[in-house]
Formats: sequence, structure tokens, C-alpha cells
Amino acid sequence: MATTAIWDVKDNLQRVLNYASNPNKTEVHENSYHYNGLEQAISYTTNDLKTEKQLYVTGLNCNLATAHKEMMITKKGFNKTDGILAYHAYQSFVPGEVDAETAHQIGIELAQEMWGDHFEVLVSTHLDKKHFHNHFIINSVSFIDGKKYKDNKENYKKMRKCSDDLCRKYRLSVIENPQNRKMHYAEWMAEQNHKPTWRSVIRDDVDYAISHSMTMKQFYSNLEKQGYEIKFGKHIAIRPKGKERFVRLRSLDKKNTYTEDNIKDMILAQSVIKWESISEPKKQTLYYKGNLSKARKITGFKALYFKYMYMMGILPKNAPNKKKVHFLLKEDLIYMDKITQEVTLISKKKIDNIADLDANEYFAKSRLDNLIKERRCIYNKVKRCRKPELKEQLQQDISSLSNEIKELRKEVVLYEGIRQRSLTMKNKMKMIEQERKENNEHEHGRNIRSNR
Repeated sequence: MATTAIWDVKDNLQRVLNYASNPNKTEVHENSYHYNGLEQAISYTTNDLKTEKQLYVTGLNCNLATAHKEMMITKKGFNKTDGILAYHAYQSFVPGEVDAETAHQIGIELAQEMWGDHFEVLVSTHLDKKHFHNHFIINSVSFIDGKKYKDNKENYKKMRKCSDDLCRKYRLSVIENPQNRKMHYAEWMAEQNHKPTWRSVIRDDVDYAISHSMTMKQFYSNLEKQGYEIKFGKHIAIRPKGKERFVRLRSLDKKNTYTEDNIKDMILAQSVIKWESISEPKKQTLYYKGNLSKARKITGFKALYFKYMYMMGILPKNAPNKKKVHFLLKEDLIYMDKITQEVTLISKKKIDNIADLDANEYFAKSRLDNLIKERRCIYNKVKRCRKPELKEQLQQDISSLSNEIKELRKEVVLYEGIRQRSLTMKNKMKMIEQERKENNEHEHGRNIRSNR
């Protein structure tokens, strides 16, 4: 199975080429580059070391060494150097379903079928992820007649069909149900691996509301108590706190389980109704054994992460009768692996504040730059080396450095993740606290009115 996408590029290809040739996506690459145009990107992506070890690159209707010049000559020849400069297309395969050679061959055949008769195309296959994927950089102007490529629904449908046909040709799986294609690849993969998605989080809340209702009115009331906004119309739609768009209940799964009629049937069919309150539970009193003066208080980022994970219902692990978790926190279950990696790094490096974070990130980046320079020197030695034994030793040194560089890159990414996620955590906790206060004030006012 392969998923596809295509979008236009208007900014001298800097954005698209930074992505398509992103050093973080390669096992073998030099320092980070800031691309000012297509020429630098082509030179970078066709580097011998990169094409040999992690990239397959092919030019259609253009020579790799002169692809940038040929594309620019086409644009200038037809006086069409403004507007959309190029198109960036993408084709991704299921992890483990295709090898590198087959993935690249499918990419070439797709490019030939879609654009090969009229446009210059650069096809590159990235192997840095578990799911091999192809990137296509397509000149927006035809070298045949000067007409511009039209990225419309009809052409995308053709691209989708061509990709599916090639997958069948090479005996790969294909999504046969068109409704499945509305699902983002990452969401589809999460569901295949039985990991939570934003849809599954909403489904859990809807199921909870159904199981605690005897009427549709109670069902809607229970959804509102969980923080959902409801929009009535031809199809019922709900929106959780923190989301911009409504989602129709009937679209929560592929079997139309959550249509209004089906929900009514599920409520009526219940023989036992759970009368557990959905409102906020009473605060528990906790007791500490030992001397509090000698207990070490957790502060800083670690305290923030631990509190957040407690509110998510993750900590403590064996806590009985876990309370209902707010949607804003439940949706972060999708990123639990990343959150765990970040809090592990915080504990390992003893990061308490932003100054500690900046210092650790600075040293990691400095170490990373030095290792990349050292590896580059060894690459040059390999090129000049004529002794097989010495060359083999140098290759081992490169492999060792590459492994260390890879780990440092992951560490740097985690530092940036901590910086961004900590702000998100604080904002979400602030929103939840404000919502709690408003609910308490509303409840207090209702109690006063009922006592009059």
C-alpha cells in the first residue's frame, strides 16, 4: 500500500528542498544546509556518499548534474519564471512491505506515467524511516509546450490510481475502500498498531456517555459534561475542547456505528445503566509516611511532566478507580512514547529549568558539530585511501561516529520537544483549571438558586 500527496512550491524551493533533503532524514550527511535554490539541493541530494548509502536519485528528462540549469532554461525559454516554481509530490509505503530498489522503481514509473511526457522531474527515495518513501520535484513548466502543470482533483485522482496500479503490479497491498483514504497515514498506522488516536479518544467518550444514559437527552447532557460542544443538524457533530472543527458522530468509525438511530438503539438496549457520576470526583486525601523535612521535593520540568502525566491518568501506574481524564489531556496519549522519552532525558540530565535545558542543548549541538566535522575528514581520507585494510578501519570509524551522531540528533530533537511541549502543557493545565473554576461557580450559583 502507498499513500500519496502533492502541493505547490512558491518560495524558490527552499522549503520543499529543506524537507525533501533534510539532513535529519538521512543516515549519511554533512552539516545542515540552508538552500537558496534548486541547484544546491540537487548537488546535495546526488552526493556519492548519500546516494550510495541512503538515497536513490533519478532524473527524468533532465541530467542530474545539470537539472537546475535545465529547469531554469525551460522557465526562461517560455518566459514563465514567476508564480508556482515547482510541485512537490510524495509517495509513502507501509513499513517492511517494499525494499529500496522496488520503492525507487515504483517512484520512477509513477513519475514517468504522470509527468514524464512533458516535465522535468527529480525522483528521490528516502530510506531513513521504517516506511520507505519517494519525493518528486516537478518543474511547473513543460519543456514541450511551455504549459504549466495543473494540480487539480482530476490529476490527483490520476496520481492516486497510478500509484495503486503500480502497487498491484508489484504485489503490494492497496486500500480498496475509498473512505479509508480520508484518514491520514499516521492515524491509519496508529490504529493498525492499536495506539490511541484523536478519533479513538472521542469514541471512548461517546461510549462512556451512551453507557451512562437512559435517553438521548441524557446522552447529550453527558457529552456536554465531558466538555463537548454539540451541533445539531442533518448529522449530529461534536467538538471537544481545544479543537477547531466539529466531527460528525457517524464518521467516528467505518461501520456507521454512531448514527443517531444506532445510538438510540444502544441506549434502549441497555439492561443495566451505570449511575456513576460524570462530574468531577471529590478530592482524595493522601497520607505521607516519613519525615517531610527530609523528603526531596520534585521541581521544575520534572514536576511539570509528572503532574501532567498524573492528570492524564498515566501516573501512578496502579492507581485504582482512575478519574475521568479531560479530552485536552487524553489526546496526548497519542504522543506518550515521545513524552516518556522527554521526561527520561529530563531525569537523566537533571534539567530543572530553562537555563539547564539551554545549556544541555548547547553542549549537545557543539558535540554534534564536532563529530560531523570529524566524520567529514574521515570521508576524505577514505576517498584518497588505497590500502584495503586501512580503508576498512576508516569505514568502521565512520560507522561508529554515525551511530553517535544519530543519538545526538535524537537528543537535540528531544530538547526542542521539551521546550515546546512544556509551554503546551502549561497552557492546557491553565485552560482546565479555568474551566474547573467556571464549573464550580456555575454549580455554586445553581445551589444558591435552588435553596431560595
